[in-house]
Amino acid sequence: MKSKVAIVTGGGSGIGFAIAKKFTENGVDTVIAGRSVQKLEDAKARLGDRCHVFACDVSDLKSIPPFVQDVIEKFGHIDILVNNAGINVKKEFIDVTDEDFQQVMQTNLNAVFSMSREVVKQMLPRKSGSIINISSMAAQYGIPKVIAYSASKTAIDGMTRAMA
Repeated sequence: MKSKVAIVTGGGSGIGFAIAKKFTENGVDTVIAGRSVQKLEDAKARLGDRCHVFACDVSDLKSIPPFVQDVIEKFGHIDILVNNAGINVKKEFIDVTDEDFQQVMQTNLNAVFSMSREVVKQMLPRKSGSIINISSMAAQYGIPKVIAYSASKTAIDGMTRAMA
């Protein structure tokens, strides 16, 4: 029987690392993806042989299709996608620039859409797979100084409901 294969974006630290840890402990081949190869390699050293490092800056949407293809070429399939990568800009509302806002939306929302679309393309023919989108309480409550983050997580909640 083939092992399950999971991708965890932002898997080098924090919530993503904790999710990757549970997956690897349960025998899931887990691809951790992120921008910092060093952080990913450090995480792999702690997670063991079921952990696999793939560098991917999800904010660069053009990097997502080849990343997904590389994972499929190595493992043959993807069973689980955890969209966890995220950034935040902590500033007063009036100090948030258009560039700040777009940067947060690119990483926290647009990348989730693109990654999900690319992974679902190979899940649908198999009629199998799960996508987990990490949101935040910031989607439910207005939190000062995190307007772009709150907006991105609220959008993820709506997108997740629409995808289901």
